[in-house]
Parts: sequence; structure tokens; C-alpha cells
Amino acid sequence: MKWLAAIISCMLLSAPAFSREITPAERRERAHLLDLKGFSAGLPACAEGAVLHNVASNFANKERQFWNSNAQILAFEQIEEVAWRPAGLDYIPRRYCTGTAVVSDGFRHKVNFSIREDLGFIGIGWSTDSCVDGFDRNYAYAPHCKQAAP
Repeated sequence: MKWLAAIISCMLLSAPAFSREITPAERRERAHLLDLKGFSAGLPACAEGAVLHNVASNFANKERQFWNSNAQILAFEQIEEVAWRPAGLDYIPRRYCTGTAVVSDGFRHKVNFSIREDLGFIGIGWSTDSCVDGFDRNYAYAPHCKQAAP
């Protein structure tokens, strides 16, 4: 009986894994209220002004609304791309970035953020998701904003 279990186990482990064809998100059709076309993968660059403004604005809003703080991002330094679509071609296009944020507390803090396609307000346009090290007060991206990176 043990031999039979061993043979069956070996057969199952040696069988080819079930796989599927990867369809890039740009070629997939989506059921969306506004359009039926796929993603474009045309995301802005990490250091683009509109992206950095979005990150700074979201940071200031979160600090004011949830933490009763006046902290703001005053400037960004050394912004660079870390990864482009690290999860694969068949997922929502995302660009991951990192850099340094000069915050109104007088210190420089590491910032990790991602730019995501069609995840803006009601699914229109791109949006950002970010974490500034030292300001992750509810530990959503702990430790040290590592979970905001790919």
C-alpha cells in the first residue's frame, strides 16, 4: 500500500503543471461602464510633475484628515523607477518608484509609491499609492514602507 501511494505521488509530481496562456492586459477586453477596451499601459514616469503632485497631495490630505497633522511634502529628491509590471503582463499595469521626500518636519524620509492604471476616481485615469517612512502611523505598509514596494 505504501508503494502504491509513493508511485501515485511520483506520478502527480512529475506531471506537467497546469498552465494558461498569458494575455497582456492591453489585449484583454474588460466589462467597464465607460469603455470596453483593454489597458493602454501608458503610465506617466516616476519623476513627472503630475505624479509627484498627486503623491504630495494625498500625503497632506491623509495627514490632515486622519492624524490631525500639518505635515506636508515640500520636495522630492532622487526619484527613480524600481519596477515596471513586476506581477506580470496579465495584471493591471503598475509602475513602482522610490526616492526621498523632504517633509515639513525638517527631515528627509524615504518614500515608496506606485502608479496604477485605471484605478483613479471611479476607475478613470491613473492614481498613486504611497508610503512615507516615519509617517505610516497605522503600519499599513510596515516595516518601514517595505510593503509599498514590489
